[in-house]
Amino acid sequence: MNSAIIKSNYHQSNRFQQSLESGKSWFFQTAERALEQAYQAALRIKTIEEDHFGGQQVSAKTSIYTQNVLNYFVDDVKKNLRVIRLRVTEFKWSRSLGTSSNLEILEKLRFIDEILERYKKANFFQKDELTIDATFKPIKPENKPKMSSKHKLSPADFYTVEQKENINKPAGVLPRSIGRTVEKIKMGLNEDSEEELMKNFRANKKQTKTAINFLILLICLPLLMQLTSKHFIFYPLVQQYRNSHAVDIFINPEMKAEAIHELEEFEESLKFEHLLYNSPEISPTVSEEKIHHKAEEVAEEFSNKSSEAISNIFADLMGLATFALVMIFNQRGLNAFKAFLGNVIYDLSDSAKAFILILFTDIFVGFHSPHGWEVLLEGAANHFGIAANHNFIFLFIATFPVILDTIFKYWIFRYLNQISPSAVATLKNMNE
Repeated sequence: MNSAIIKSNYHQSNRFQQSLESGKSWFFQTAERALEQAYQAALRIKTIEEDHFGGQQVSAKTSIYTQNVLNYFVDDVKKNLRVIRLRVTEFKWSRSLGTSSNLEILEKLRFIDEILERYKKANFFQKDELTIDATFKPIKPENKPKMSSKHKLSPADFYTVEQKENINKPAGVLPRSIGRTVEKIKMGLNEDSEEELMKNFRANKKQTKTAINFLILLICLPLLMQLTSKHFIFYPLVQQYRNSHAVDIFINPEMKAEAIHELEEFEESLKFEHLLYNSPEISPTVSEEKIHHKAEEVAEEFSNKSSEAISNIFADLMGLATFALVMIFNQRGLNAFKAFLGNVIYDLSDSAKAFILILFTDIFVGFHSPHGWEVLLEGAANHFGIAANHNFIFLFIATFPVILDTIFKYWIFRYLNQISPSAVATLKNMNE
């Protein structure tokens, strides 16, 4: 038995030494690992340049793509530049751990420095360098940068060639609709118009699928996370805590008043049934037992409501965090959804735009909106188990819809007048 114990201790000592050695090896290879990660990020940037920008730096000057497609590549390059800077800093701080200066390391550093210097000189993180004209103009074949034969990407892979007019563009002498009509006539006379229409159709189809998938994910994933975390994590934990500790059944005075009112109604219903159906009078003992049993049911019901209200707070925070993560990590879907929504709104008629604006403003800032806000605020208070403060609700209704109405009017005056003046005129006529 002693020999078995000695062997067991020996094996445990060997495993500990192996773990220690592997940990030391990982620690002393930090510099090489950081340099390799920075080098791979630089290679990814170089691949984007060679495949889509003819070996030149990623910028609007060398781009043949639309603004949204350019932004897609720009986001990738920025992400890789951040990785390079972080890993190079890590490499500098960890060089003292034993990294040797061999030729391979020097070549990787030289390549990384070339990438960083190129985008440092180009002021890559300034927005003005990456903005292209809102109306996409194809580059002539002789001026196009040469593309790699693999992974060629056309603008139609993401968005249509036809872009929305820039709202900051000053108005010309002639209406913009005349210019659009002339462009449509030119497209109709162009021999390649059928091919362009098919490209636009494929781009619209792909954009619509991406936008709808993003919208479904944006709605379903946070809702699923909220329901799952509430019923399987937070509600059981809250119930366990409340059952094991002496806590109040009611978490606010309104719930207590509601429970007392429900118990009083039950007692009055017993008397009403006796008077209505001429049933024999219930003895005080039986009546007291029924009322006591009903009080226990009401207490259990409101204890569950209190636990549910507390768990709603944490579950809603989980759903909100999931919503934010979807927005942050699915930038491609977000951009596709913005473009899809812009296309839908842009294609609406002026009367439809005015109708939607009037409907939206009347619901939130109209004459009957205070009643809706009151219902929403009281529902939110009950959802989180908070006593509804009517003074706060009345103050909110007296200020927030007014602020919202002012923002709507400013947006209509500042932006909608430039995008669609006829929709503003239709809106004024419908309001009158």
